[in-house]
Amino acid sequence: MTISTTGFSHVRLTVRDVETSRRFYDRVFGWEVAYEVPADADQATRDKLWFVFGGVIYKVPGGLLGLRPVAPGEDSFSEDRVGLDHLSFSVASKADLDAAVAVLDAAGAPHGEVKDAGAMHLLEFRDPDGIALELVAMKG
Repeated sequence: MTISTTGFSHVRLTVRDVETSRRFYDRVFGWEVAYEVPADADQATRDKLWFVFGGVIYKVPGGLLGLRPVAPGEDSFSEDRVGLDHLSFSVASKADLDAAVAVLDAAGAPHGEVKDAGAMHLLEFRDPDGIALELVAMKG
């Protein structure tokens, strides 16, 4: 017997500085915020939003993406350690990948070139914590 899932729910990334990471994700993706604790929140609101863990949770197509600011300042991401290798987002076309290069350049985000990977084109880049991100446009 196996577990039958109905889809993807969410992913939460551990970051060093939520404000730096938030500026990056806001500028690059512009996702709507699903959950955050307002700065002037009373204790009842803070208790209700305990699962935000001092960060922010975005609405993304197909689920949620959260940023949790608990990493030590000297920590850094490595796709070669146990855990996350990279996180990949779909875009509609190769033209969207080409346009994304300009968005990443404007944000000062290091990135590679758009690559042909057989069944898809992809663009690799990193967030302020060095977390490996990717945009993919499937062919045909």
